[in-house]
Amino acid sequence: MPIATPEQYAEMLDTAKAKGFAFPAFNVSSSQTLNAVLQGLTESGSDGIIQVTTGGADYFAGHTVKARATGALAFAKFAHEVAKSYPVTVALHTDHCPKNALDDFVYPLIAASEEEVKAGRNPIFQSHMWDGSAVPLEENLEIAKEILPKLKNINAILEVEIGVVGGEEDGVKHEGSNEALYTTLNDAVAAVEALGLGEQGRYMAALTFGNVHGVYKPGNVKLRPALLKEIQDGLAAKYGTGDKPLDLVFHGGSGSTDDEIAEAVANGVVKMNIDTDTQYAFTRSIAGYMFSNYDGVLKVDGEVGNKKQYDPRAWGKVAESAMAVRVGESTRQLGSAGNSLTA
Repeated sequence: MPIATPEQYAEMLDTAKAKGFAFPAFNVSSSQTLNAVLQGLTESGSDGIIQVTTGGADYFAGHTVKARATGALAFAKFAHEVAKSYPVTVALHTDHCPKNALDDFVYPLIAASEEEVKAGRNPIFQSHMWDGSAVPLEENLEIAKEILPKLKNINAILEVEIGVVGGEEDGVKHEGSNEALYTTLNDAVAAVEALGLGEQGRYMAALTFGNVHGVYKPGNVKLRPALLKEIQDGLAAKYGTGDKPLDLVFHGGSGSTDDEIAEAVANGVVKMNIDTDTQYAFTRSIAGYMFSNYDGVLKVDGEVGNKKQYDPRAWGKVAESAMAVRVGESTRQLGSAGNSLTA
């Protein structure tokens, strides 16, 4: 299927919220990892979101240059073309853009989509994240207020982070008090006062409830998904809205239990970012392949090796399929499996 239209993306998110599931959003950094996501989504009958960070976009552009907007556009063009061959609907998203990357990442991409929309076509990306978690909340929301109407004009969605996700992702590192890892109701009220509840443009909110990016062992991080319900209920009471007024995003979920994920989704999470686990699945399969085919991938003791084994397509297919399996696990864990718009 072609990449989701803005209307289809809105329908995806609305359906997830109404039916009580969430879409996995997979970070990719190459054509191989992108294809692995498409394979995994297809095999599980799930729609999904494919996203790229500043670092991923830099890598798409070529690791010896710094041209992240170029890399992101190259990723999007590739995705728009190859997605046509798969019977699922996917949306494209840019992930974790800090303040110092707005001018060479999100803003040029918005400008490129503005040109597409002027020509009567759809935006290149269906949503963009502004990551203001490293700046004071007031500044975070002021910048979000500047971006939101730009995205509304191209029929795209904004993602904001209200709170701090611990750990590090693509050089964006947060170290602070444990209290900073938990969004408060007052923080969420400030966000709604600044951004509205959809009338100024649609947005998703990554509220934090103890989340940490990267790898951690169970018990090292104290997730409090019940906090999301407290905030949703508080906003509903204050603004007289229906149940779960915010569309929520779950960041830093590696190592979370099934119960923690299920509770977060029940409290309004419609998008959950997946990165660490799929990275490991991809690389672990390559390591296994190389150990199992040692004499074929290396020219040991003057031998010639086995071209069929060291051909990058040979181990690349193994890696893509291994990552696709982990993609499928995410769709089942979040409940999106079998819920494709095309089903």
